[in-house]
Amino acid sequence: MATREFSFETPSLPVSPRTLDRAFWFLVTLTVVGDLATTAVGLQLGLVESNPVGRAAIEGYGLVGILTLKAFAIGVGLACRPLCPRSYQFIVPACLALPWSIAVVLNSWLILSVV
Repeated sequence: MATREFSFETPSLPVSPRTLDRAFWFLVTLTVVGDLATTAVGLQLGLVESNPVGRAAIEGYGLVGILTLKAFAIGVGLACRPLCPRSYQFIVPACLALPWSIAVVLNSWLILSVV
């Protein structure tokens, strides 16, 4: 029985993985700030946090709780990043930014629906 060795090939992208990595970390920053801002506005308008973990963090510790939760998520991403081949490390911030981007869009839509 022959075994196949699995190897990662460098993706062929129009920009370097390093440039993508920086762009996605910038997007992480924007989406975290956007999520925090839209969540704060939504809470002031009487909306509730739909994520049970986020809701518990906000109810228990307020802003410090939600900031700690976001920092923990980023910390997990940073801890896992070295496990990826260097040419694929941009996937980590992309995966962090995606749910926060969705949250910003949904939060904004909910805010506009009650204003």
